[in-house]
Amino acid sequence: MYGLLDCNNFYASCERVFNPSLNGKPVVVLSNNDGCVIARSSEAKALGIPMGEPAYKLKDLIESNQVHVFSSNYVLYGDMSHRVMNTVASFVPDMEIYSIDEVFLLLEGFEKIDMKTLGEKIVRTVTRNTGIPVSLGIAPTKTLAKVANKFAKKHKNYKGVCIIDTDEKREKALKMTGIGDVWGIGRQYSKKLQYYNISTAWDFTQRTKSWVRHTMGVVGERIWMELRGTPCFEMEIPSAKKSICTSRSFGERLTEMAPISEAVANFAASCAEKLRHQHSLASVIMVFIHTNPFATNQPQYYNQTVIQLPVPTNDSTELIYFALNGLKSIFKEGYRYKKAGVIVSEIVHERPLQGDLFDTRDREKFNKVMRVMDNLNESFGRQKVKIAAQGFDRKWKLKNEKLSPCFTTKLDDVLVVKAEKII
Repeated sequence: MYGLLDCNNFYASCERVFNPSLNGKPVVVLSNNDGCVIARSSEAKALGIPMGEPAYKLKDLIESNQVHVFSSNYVLYGDMSHRVMNTVASFVPDMEIYSIDEVFLLLEGFEKIDMKTLGEKIVRTVTRNTGIPVSLGIAPTKTLAKVANKFAKKHKNYKGVCIIDTDEKREKALKMTGIGDVWGIGRQYSKKLQYYNISTAWDFTQRTKSWVRHTMGVVGERIWMELRGTPCFEMEIPSAKKSICTSRSFGERLTEMAPISEAVANFAASCAEKLRHQHSLASVIMVFIHTNPFATNQPQYYNQTVIQLPVPTNDSTELIYFALNGLKSIFKEGYRYKKAGVIVSEIVHERPLQGDLFDTRDREKFNKVMRVMDNLNESFGRQKVKIAAQGFDRKWKLKNEKLSPCFTTKLDDVLVVKAEKII
């Protein structure tokens, strides 16, 4: 059996954990630079606020309904996700973290345990330990677990846990699931299947295997088999990334080299930190910059440069050096830049290192420096120690005028509880 645990309205729920006065009130979270709605509480959904809608179009609706609006606080959300996953791991050792708010559970070996009782205990414990409401779907396949999770989230009588463990339950659930709501079937396939009078997941399972293979290929056939109760998608073991990208849209349009250089230095340092975390080295670095393609009344410019590194590295100072050199080669005056980014690729494991005969860099010394810097930042907070080129002004930073405090990762933002002695 497989389980899928999903955090309900995760970003909005994170904001509510430390501000209980938001409970029962409409809450929305905006994307980078406070652009579009990317998360909504149930109350906000009931008001008809659509996902992905630009915030400026919703101004009147937000004000008239007293909707609470927040900028994306990814530091807070990431830490709360980590707490949720750690709590789940105390129950089930075999997990596949699918996204920041979803995790698949492998429930092999739990056959003699009452699944409903176990599921309710997991849901109850996660909510109690983190404050995040969650739902759990349990079924013989990952795709069916996704289906079960939707029912667990939608219907309160399930108490957060829905189990599909019989053919009768499977048939009933699939008949109530639209084909567009099936995991792995996108918008285009949904339209195609509806053309063939397939409107529900059950309709899909009633087609022949050969028809599905001919119409949707191997992936469609696997989804069909999963919906019929045959597992085809195994648990995936996380592997080291083959490329890493760090990029941002600027809070305001930048025309000068200095703030963009500072941004690129931070992006390169972030890539280096991620490489060290997965014990990898990058052989290639790419830097890109571009203006706003939607500002058609302004001059447009896009460029990138790719640099082959002399020796694979995860050293922040070295990646920053090459990234800034790359930026200098593509930067042009007279443009209003919207975005920049750094991508590292051709990633290899840090051991063994393929060196270069003419390399004069003391790599052992700089490796020690990076380890010390990472340890200090882990102990005292992110970017307490950083490379000078990363700067301090951050004129390029994202627009986040409605950012909530980082309650769990910043000492200055930790909630202070005051109590009065009652005599």
